[in-house]
Amino acid sequence: SDMPMYGIQRPGRVPIEKSMWEFFANETTADGTRTACLKRQKELPIDLYQTVVETLWNLPRREEKYLALDLALHYEDCITMQCLPMYEQMLREDYQWWDLVDPIAVNLVGKVTYQCPTEMKPILKRWIRDDNMWIRRTAILAQLKFKDRMDEELLFQFCRNRMHEKEFFIRKAIGWVLREYSKTAPDAVRTFLSTEKA
Repeated sequence: SDMPMYGIQRPGRVPIEKSMWEFFANETTADGTRTACLKRQKELPIDLYQTVVETLWNLPRREEKYLALDLALHYEDCITMQCLPMYEQMLREDYQWWDLVDPIAVNLVGKVTYQCPTEMKPILKRWIRDDNMWIRRTAILAQLKFKDRMDEELLFQFCRNRMHEKEFFIRKAIGWVLREYSKTAPDAVRTFLSTEKA
């Protein structure tokens, strides 16, 4: 990826992250209240959550986007259907790369999919046909952690639809999700692979 970066490794980002949380603690929420240091808050108003995540994500350098992801993942109660448009916009970022896409796909979009499978199913079916490769990768990886909650039919449909692709990151996503699901349903995965191989 050609995204600019400071070259700061994770240990060096910790004090920067703390100062940014403290800075955004001074933001005023829609209801006129303010928050204490964001890191210490167990809950966050969703409008403030979106403001902070979007503000950090829209900064130009990779480390700033890592901070946005750390914060987005920290406030689990805010990971809801309401935030899906923001997550999609993050996935469509120019100069995107797997290290930013996968946490969004698995832990943000994945959690929304787990919470709202009926609502997410048609969305993921659109995404698997999207021109954006990272959106297609996300559609495949969204169920990665689902185990016995896996929509098996949807999983195999997506793998079947994209297995012709030569794109490395799509092929890796298919292998990854099938390998994970084989730990829960080895016979189903084995049958799928045998059928498709034939």
